[in-house]
Amino acid sequence: MKYFEDVEVGAVARFGAYPVTREEVVAFAGKYDPQPFHLSDEAAARTHFGRLSASGWHTCAMVMSMVVDNLRADRQAGLGSPGIDELRWIKPVYPGDTLACETEVLEKRRSEKRPEMGIFRSRMTVRNQDGAVVMTFVSTGLVSTRPAASGNVEAHPS
Repeated sequence: MKYFEDVEVGAVARFGAYPVTREEVVAFAGKYDPQPFHLSDEAAARTHFGRLSASGWHTCAMVMSMVVDNLRADRQAGLGSPGIDELRWIKPVYPGDTLACETEVLEKRRSEKRPEMGIFRSRMTVRNQDGAVVMTFVSTGLVSTRPAASGNVEAHPS
């Protein structure tokens, strides 16, 4: 299990390979972002997108799916997130794209109010299959600190 003490400032992780499908783009847009350029090839062709494109919010959801898969695979003691900053949709995401994530830890600190929890900030960069950046944001993550050792040995924070 990876805990707060294992988070290293400057560490970079790359993960994910999310295939974007036309069916998912239209289904998401139909329910959550029903703008014409997310629903119709013809409507999208009349915009700067040129063709059907995924909602930025759908891109966020696809990234979240990859983040959770990565948390499970790496067995991280994550406790969620109070939010993100600086969200930018740089380039459109199209059906047929495959998205991947890169995250860099920018800073970390132990919570003053909850010493059993650490806080870290990371920059997320999302790229398509050609390496083009399609989305960026800075996230704040919450993670458990390493549990104190049991027994007669006194545990000291590092």
